[in-house]
Amino acid sequence: MSTTGATARVTVKSPDQMQELGRRLAPLLRPGDLVLLSGELGAGKTTLTRGLGEALGVRGAVTSPTFVIARVHPSLTGGPALVHVDAYRLDGGLDEMEDLDLDVSLPESVVVVEWGDGKVEELAEDRLHVVIGRAVGGGADAPGGVDGHPEEDVDDVREVTVAGIGGRWVDAGLPDLEIC
Repeated sequence: MSTTGATARVTVKSPDQMQELGRRLAPLLRPGDLVLLSGELGAGKTTLTRGLGEALGVRGAVTSPTFVIARVHPSLTGGPALVHVDAYRLDGGLDEMEDLDLDVSLPESVVVVEWGDGKVEELAEDRLHVVIGRAVGGGADAPGGVDGHPEEDVDDVREVTVAGIGGRWVDAGLPDLEIC
C-alpha cells in the first residue's frame, strides 16, 4: 500500500509563476517518475508541464497533447525524455493506457499525465500527484487585483498541492517548493 511521502502547497498567482513552479519541480524528477496532474480545464496543467520541459532541457514546444493523446519530448541535455500524456479522452482506464506503451517509456523517462486520476496509478507505486485548483478567499477577490496588487489577475490565482506518493518522495525536497 502506497503512502504519502511528502506534500507541498503553493499559491501561484499567474501563468508565469505556474511555469516557474514547473521549472522548480523539474530538478526533483528523475527517470522513472510518474507525475499525475489534476485540475479543471484551463487550470494550468500544460503550463506547469511547459516549465518542466524547459528545465529538463527537452526538444520541442510543450503544448497540450489533447488530440495526439501522448507526445514524447527527447532530452537535448542527456537527461530523461519527457512523455506528456492527456488522458482526458481515454475512458478505458489502464487497459486503454497500456496501448500507449507508457510502461515501456516509464523507466527511462519522466511521464506526465494530465487527467490521469483513476487511469494510470498502477503504472508506478511511487508517483507524484499535482492538484491545481482555483484559489478561494484569502483576499484573492479584493478589488484592484490579488491582495491589492492590480497587476495580478484574480482569475489566474491557483492553489497547487504537490503530493508525493510512496517512499521515493519522503526526502525528495518537495517542501522546498513552498519557499518562493
